[in-house]
Amino acid sequence: MNFLWPQNLWLLLALPLLPALYLWLLRRPGKAALRVSSVSIARRAAGRPWRRHIPPALIGLALAVLLLSLARPTARVTLPWLSSTIMLAIDVSLSMRVRDVNPTRMVAAQEAARVFLQEVPPNIQVGIVTFAGSAQVAQQATIDRPSLIGAIDRIQMQSGTAIGSAIVLCLAELFPDHGLDLGEMTFGSSRRKTATKPFTPVAPGTYESAAIILLSDGRRTTGVDTLQAAKMAADRGVRVYVVGLGTPDGHLAEGDGMAIYLQLDEPALREVARMTGGEYYHAGTAEDLRRVYQSLGSRLQIQTRETELTGVLAMAAAILIVAGSALSVLWFGRVA
Repeated sequence: MNFLWPQNLWLLLALPLLPALYLWLLRRPGKAALRVSSVSIARRAAGRPWRRHIPPALIGLALAVLLLSLARPTARVTLPWLSSTIMLAIDVSLSMRVRDVNPTRMVAAQEAARVFLQEVPPNIQVGIVTFAGSAQVAQQATIDRPSLIGAIDRIQMQSGTAIGSAIVLCLAELFPDHGLDLGEMTFGSSRRKTATKPFTPVAPGTYESAAIILLSDGRRTTGVDTLQAAKMAADRGVRVYVVGLGTPDGHLAEGDGMAIYLQLDEPALREVARMTGGEYYHAGTAEDLRRVYQSLGSRLQIQTRETELTGVLAMAAAILIVAGSALSVLWFGRVA
């Protein structure tokens, strides 16, 4: 447990005074006569003397909780996922036709994406970006699952692998007012520049309203530099969960040229996940990929994050005070 205002913890030093004050009140010289609301209450109180200590104990405990809450404690708590948008970036380069993942990498990726859509809560929007030599928005973020499945079914493969461009395009969809121009970043100043809204970089992984899931089976051959794009995502606090698909030498079975560009660039993909606060997964089979997507779909429903507990403690203290007062009235006919 951490505290936002730890300087207020010194107030807890006053807690030992509470039992001392209570003992002093018990030992005070009492009145000669004690009025009660009924004789039966007096008999019950006399028959069970321990009852008289319970209400003051509950109220004292409530005061202790209130003093602790003044320091604004925080803790890592598992809560429902609050993100409203998940961008799914799928590699559609020609290497996705390789059959080391049965029946092909592309078919396995499409099937796993459908499984993912079943796992994600229906109130969370999902968008689809496909990328090869360039990146395109196949389906803008929506809760319409049939439209998303239709976009997955219409995927067509192309040459090239622009991983960084896919990340930038996902960010442009998530932050339309940031003026991110993929064309400007790819082709330079020959295109019309778009005004970029100034923003203050945040800590990686702290943006709670969106996430990117990136699937690739190769390495960047064109487009925006992969790590430059990852830095842009990290500065905006967006986590990128990366899935590397295929076996290391699966492309050799197809007889494709330029084999180095068809190999999975795991170091770069791992670095993307690390820089953004996400995670990297490797899927060597269709079943592996399906499990990864199922896991991500389930994990993105809940999230562990630092949460302030002041409100919870204040509510607990209120409940203790009400309970102590109610017992005092029930047993002794008064609150005192």
